[in-house]
Amino acid sequence: MSNIEPRYSDIFADGVWRNNVTFVQILGLCPLMAITTTATNGLGIGVLTMMVMTGANLIVSLLRKMTPNQIRIPIFIVIIAFLVTLLDLTMNAWMHDLHKVLGLFIPLIVANCAPLGRTEAFAMKNKPLAAALDGFATGIGFTIGVTSVGAVREIIGSGTLFSGASLLLGPHFKFMEMHVLPGYHGFLLMLLPPGGFVVMGILLAAIRLRKRLFSKQESPAIAGKTATAGGCH
Repeated sequence: MSNIEPRYSDIFADGVWRNNVTFVQILGLCPLMAITTTATNGLGIGVLTMMVMTGANLIVSLLRKMTPNQIRIPIFIVIIAFLVTLLDLTMNAWMHDLHKVLGLFIPLIVANCAPLGRTEAFAMKNKPLAAALDGFATGIGFTIGVTSVGAVREIIGSGTLFSGASLLLGPHFKFMEMHVLPGYHGFLLMLLPPGGFVVMGILLAAIRLRKRLFSKQESPAIAGKTATAGGCH
C-alpha cells in the first residue's frame, strides 16, 4: 500500500483528461458503441456511470483494510452490481420515461471495465476522499468521451444535436435540442454500432495528431532554452 498521498489536482486531471478512460485507456467500449446514438444518451449513461464509480470507489476504500485480498475482485463486482441495481430501481420509480430509454443499458455498467479497474487500481490503495474524487473525475472523463462520440454520431447520422435533452434534464433544457442540419436525410451507418467504431477512430486520430503537433511546437522552445543555458556556463 502506497505511503505517498496523491495530490487532488493530479487525481482530477488524470481522471478527466491525462488518463481519460475513453480516449487514453480505451475502456468502456460496450456502452460506447451501443448507446451513443445521440449526445443525450451518451450524457445520460456517462452521468450514471460517474455516480456508480464515485460510490464504488468510496465504499471499496472504506472497506479496503477488511477486504481479504484473495476475494477482492468478487467483492468489488458485488459492490458495483449493488449500486447499479439501486440506481436502476430508483430510475424506474422516479424517472420512468428516461428509464425506458436507458434502462436496457444501465445493467451494462456492471460489465464496464472502468468501475472495476479504478476500484482495483486506486480505491483499494487510497483513502476515501481521494478514492471518491478519482471515481468522480474518471466518471467525468468517461462522460466527456461518450457524449463527444454521441454528438458526432448524432450530427452525422440524423443532423440533430442533444435530441431528447428535455427528457433527460427536464423541460427547461429543451433549448439544447437543435437541428444542426435542417433537411438532412441522415446517414444510417453512424447510428449503428459500426458507426461508433468509425467515430471513435476519427476522434482518437485527432487527439493523437493534436498531441504530436503540440510536442513538435514544444521541442524547439525546449532546445532554445537548453542552448541559452549552455552559453551561460
